[in-house]
Amino acid sequence: MTTSNKKTTDKTVRKKDSKRAHKKSRVFTIASEKKKFEWSNNTERVEIIRKGIPYQAIEVISKRIQSPVKTLLVLMDIPQTTYNKKKSERSLLDSRDSELLILLTELLDYGIEVFNFEEEKFQRWLKKPNLSLNGQTPESLFDTVTGIEEVRFTLNRIEFGMFA
Repeated sequence: MTTSNKKTTDKTVRKKDSKRAHKKSRVFTIASEKKKFEWSNNTERVEIIRKGIPYQAIEVISKRIQSPVKTLLVLMDIPQTTYNKKKSERSLLDSRDSELLILLTELLDYGIEVFNFEEEKFQRWLKKPNLSLNGQTPESLFDTVTGIEEVRFTLNRIEFGMFA
């Protein structure tokens, strides 16, 4: 192994070690309007899901996945008119849609970590067809919990060097 390869490997290992330390004290956040939703364990997650998060959070997630709100509304099967009305009324999403947004938040944070905090590289990956996902783009699977889990599984394989 050459000196430059060893330095690169050492740097990658240090990044992984710091990421693992970071995961232990992980706090996830969705900031919506003037309210911030934070959770660090499943109990807190369930509590937020049951209470519901504001429709405005859809806009927050759409910015994170760099897609128009309309794209996310189609994935969540929410008509644009319903979204506009509920958002202006400051209504809360039902538990299914709240859970999807929470899982997406966790997935996006994880994906950015897997791609060594190179967000643009991760964003490109989300939009490209993937063999591990039967040729579908990762973001096309964001409409179900199972789809989100499959994308997470694929990211896990990338993190540990098991490419499809």
